[in-house]
Amino acid sequence: MKPHKGYTASVWFEPEDRLFHGHVAGIRHIVHFAGSSVDELERAFRDSVDDYLAWAEEDGFEPEAPFTGDLTLRLTPEEHRAVQRAAAGRPVEDWARDALLRAAEGTRLRRAG
Repeated sequence: MKPHKGYTASVWFEPEDRLFHGHVAGIRHIVHFAGSSVDELERAFRDSVDDYLAWAEEDGFEPEAPFTGDLTLRLTPEEHRAVQRAAAGRPVEDWARDALLRAAEGTRLRRAG
C-alpha cells in the first residue's frame, strides 16, 4: 500500500469477517480501517489518515508525525572524526544507534524517578 501524506499502514486479513484490516503505523493513536478489497482498503486508509488530520485540526492538537526510522545528523568534520574513533571499528550507524538508545533510556528513567 502506498503511503498517504507520509503515513504508512500495517495490514492483515481476518478470515472470520472476510475483511482486510489495517491501522496507521508509526503513531501512538489508533487509527483503524477496513475493506473487502484492495481498492476499498486503500480508500479507507486514505480516508482514515485524512479524518485523523481533520480531527487533530478541529481539536487543536498536533497530529503525530509518522516515524520512518530514518534519522539524519549533521556534524562538523571534527565531530564526525570523533564519532568514528568512538565507534572503534564498529559501523558508525550501529554505534550511534546504541548510544542514542542508551541516552533515550536514561532520559526515560530520570523522568520516571
